[in-house]
Amino acid sequence: MSDVHVHSITLVRHGRTAYNAARRLQGQIDIPLDEIGAWQVARTGEALRELYVDPHQDERRQLVVASDLGRAMATAHAFADPLGLTVHPDERVRERSFGEWEGLNVDELAQRWPEDWRLWEDFKGGELNHGAEPKEVVGARGAQAVEDWARRAGDDTDLFVFSHGAWISQTLQTLLHMDTAASGFGDILGPRNAHWARLIPADLADGTVRWRLADYNHGPALADTYEWEHPTLG
Repeated sequence: MSDVHVHSITLVRHGRTAYNAARRLQGQIDIPLDEIGAWQVARTGEALRELYVDPHQDERRQLVVASDLGRAMATAHAFADPLGLTVHPDERVRERSFGEWEGLNVDELAQRWPEDWRLWEDFKGGELNHGAEPKEVVGARGAQAVEDWARRAGDDTDLFVFSHGAWISQTLQTLLHMDTAASGFGDILGPRNAHWARLIPADLADGTVRWRLADYNHGPALADTYEWEHPTLG
């Protein structure tokens, strides 16, 4: 018989920030959502509840975990607060650190360190020369956090983890055992702002569980329109 684990795992990226809009690397700098980002996460919270909570009100509960950085916490609360759920912060769910590159615009990076920038774009580790956290470390801490929380409840519970783009990419590659499948460890692009990935379990005959990717880069219907980045606010 397999270990107890949750019914599903949904990994959600935070909404837009001013750094996203300016194409700056955020890493672990605690940047808040901008006005559009706050609007995006309200729409994403609604969509997550309509898709995964409302149809199963009598059969499943929700467990909510978030990076302790403000942009992820705000995204989690947009989903959890209307349901009266607690958001559990976890440092292991923080974004990848990019060292001295954090806060800089990508065009500036390409101009100041062209060789290291090219190596980064080619998944050859140029960012490591500037103190960035290795991808395998991000994936390992991310997978550890997800697997830990996934075993704190049974199959009557859906786990929602609110985090960051690079963290989601690396964590998925580790959970799906893709970390050594190809050179560069970059087979999954990070999801768009306020989009999510969903995992479902496969219980194996030996009593272990493997997580399967059921959905990726999913967002509200509005995310496929011009309005997603240019909403009418006010």
